[in-house]
Amino acid sequence: MNAPSARRSVASSFAPAPCEDNAVCITCSDTAVPVTIVRLLDDDLAVVDTGQGEEEVSVALVSAGVGDTILVHAKEAIAVVPSQEGAGR
Repeated sequence: MNAPSARRSVASSFAPAPCEDNAVCITCSDTAVPVTIVRLLDDDLAVVDTGQGEEEVSVALVSAGVGDTILVHAKEAIAVVPSQEGAGR
């Protein structure tokens, strides 16, 4: 009977590992966030604008370029957000 409550306490005490300066960066949160690619780097990496600063993320799973908006979760781009250009035409 104690096992379920023990599991809950372990799960509730879990927190993401801190990034630089003991702060959790926006791209390491529990949700995917839209960011804009500022520049592409070697090894399938990119510098992105999070709206709160710039961060380096992996773009190995997507085909995206500078200026594209991508969804990032745990420092990994998981989707390219479709452009709004031409919408409604």
